[in-house]
Amino acid sequence: MLGLPDSITTCLFDLDGVLTDTARVHRTAWKQMFDAYLESKDGKGFQPFTDDDYNKYVDGKPRQDGVRDFLASRDIHLPDGSPDDGGDAETVWGLGNRKNDKLQDEIERNGVEVYEGSRRYLQLAQEQGLRRIVVSSSANTEKVLEVTGLGQYVEGRVDGVTLAEQHIKGKPAPDSFLAGAKLVGAAPDQAVVFEDAVSGVAAGRAGGFGYVVGVDRVGHADALQQNGADIVVRDLSELIDQKG
Repeated sequence: MLGLPDSITTCLFDLDGVLTDTARVHRTAWKQMFDAYLESKDGKGFQPFTDDDYNKYVDGKPRQDGVRDFLASRDIHLPDGSPDDGGDAETVWGLGNRKNDKLQDEIERNGVEVYEGSRRYLQLAQEQGLRRIVVSSSANTEKVLEVTGLGQYVEGRVDGVTLAEQHIKGKPAPDSFLAGAKLVGAAPDQAVVFEDAVSGVAAGRAGGFGYVVGVDRVGHADALQQNGADIVVRDLSELIDQKG
């Protein structure tokens, strides 16, 4: 009744944009940070950070990779710095931490919205005995799962903290999803990937996973399909009561 092939035993869920509406908050925080930085360099005539920039260079990737890839697209190259750099440091890590400060402020002020179709899907997956792992590039994953109450439906997570500690490559490399499947002893072909980012569905396809579900919240269904999604839905509720 969950719209998955019978061979699937394990669900690997991205967080932002799949389970929660934090993708919108991330997008806003990235734009605020990059626009302020670009204006400080180029003045009022700077070329703003766009939704297309977000989708191409940032969405779904570890924070420092997003900073580095976007800046390279503008022919800007900064030193990496270190994870401890403050938000005022003109380094890759400094800009990334500046963005995260904005994100944390927004979460503290307004909380996090959960997609109710996704909450219901998680509940049903739990009831049916499917394994449930969150795989996200966000270092805020644990906090968001706690704030939203979704943590009770999740068995484990591979997140931005995990990637840094274990030196796991971020999306579009499949390594983070492979690590998620490994947490519950599942082979890739036994697992389904749920992703809203182009880099995420590409990672799902590159890893040889049994099924890749693209979640289109922003009108880029074609790009999700072209990069590896087996099916694209607007909300996980569309999969409920479908045959796999």
